[in-house]
Amino acid sequence: MASRFFRWLFNLLFLLLTRRTITGQENLPENGPYILTTNHLSYFDTPLIFGVMGNENVIGWAAERYEHHWFFGPIIRSIGGIFIQRGEVDRHALREAVQALKAGKVFAVAPEGTRSKTQSLQAGKTGVAFLVHHTGVPVVPVAITGTEQMADSLRHLRRQRVTIQFGEAYLLPPLDRNNRNRALETNTDEIMCRIAGLLPEAYRGVYRNHPRLHEFLPLPKPVSSSR
Repeated sequence: MASRFFRWLFNLLFLLLTRRTITGQENLPENGPYILTTNHLSYFDTPLIFGVMGNENVIGWAAERYEHHWFFGPIIRSIGGIFIQRGEVDRHALREAVQALKAGKVFAVAPEGTRSKTQSLQAGKTGVAFLVHHTGVPVVPVAITGTEQMADSLRHLRRQRVTIQFGEAYLLPPLDRNNRNRALETNTDEIMCRIAGLLPEAYRGVYRNHPRLHEFLPLPKPVSSSR
């Protein structure tokens, strides 16, 4: 009930306060388990995605600093959020995420681990690749733009234009047992390049020149010559 209420509330607030464009929802599997991976621009990203998703089984990680927060703590707990220690390998949070996925949940996560201060992609962490290794679930990339300007727009009583684009689900290859760490990094690059491929060039950050990214981008249209 709490999950349903907050999803309805967040969806209503963003409907009133923003001008949303949502594309690619047909790419979402009908049911879990799967992992939803998104870029992270602002505090508004999480409630935005949570409100848009039609699946009541969506959960994710939340920074441990919110666990005892008087306002955010109860909300996160009521919707099944998993608190995670930032800046370290939190094995307990990883195990809880694996268990949630094995139970059929949809796990939404920003592989960068924190909000981008440059408003473009930062290097991804290997946590998502680790989850896929232990569950074998598909991954769905999501690209968000516009939320980095929402606070300023709200102060000026403007409805900010926000876009959410869902990409096609895909599977990651199994890890090479002979070089597990390198395989985790390679799969993490794959995850991040799939997100970058949905973003405008200015948002692609450290992945803008990655060779794998260019395999997802549309080929440039040939220049027609006039006689």
